[in-house]
Amino acid sequence: MSGADEIAALDFASVTPEEFARLVKGLSAKEISEIAEDSTLRARVLKEVFGRMERQFKPDVAGSLEALIRWKVTGQGTTPEAVYETKITGGTCTVTEGRSDAEPRVTLVMGDADFLKLVSGNSSPVTMFMLRKVKIVGDVALAAGLTRYFDIPKA
Repeated sequence: MSGADEIAALDFASVTPEEFARLVKGLSAKEISEIAEDSTLRARVLKEVFGRMERQFKPDVAGSLEALIRWKVTGQGTTPEAVYETKITGGTCTVTEGRSDAEPRVTLVMGDADFLKLVSGNSSPVTMFMLRKVKIVGDVALAAGLTRYFDIPKA
């Protein structure tokens, strides 16, 4: 069974963030491409990852932070770009799918593979930026510190 098949067979509700991180770490670039090219599976994975952001948010660390973060996960081939927004305000984090009319404090643009590696703790955001695997528009300092506001698993 390929890594993409393993991801497709997952019952996301029963998978811990650590288990997901280990699965992502074990995926080859080809397997991540297979996930990205399967629009139904890609949508499931993105929805689950962004849905968990609210639960993995650390309000005590965020304090009085007020920010709208826009995430653009670029598609490949015929796969369209996916856009999500994370709003941090009043010690809470809410995630919505799609682009709002609000002006984000920072926008992060990256491909599917780099997004999965970032959110699963399998890649350093600073390294990704330096290697131009993630494009940051807006508050670079906020982007650099984003990982501290979430309980990101380690594989």
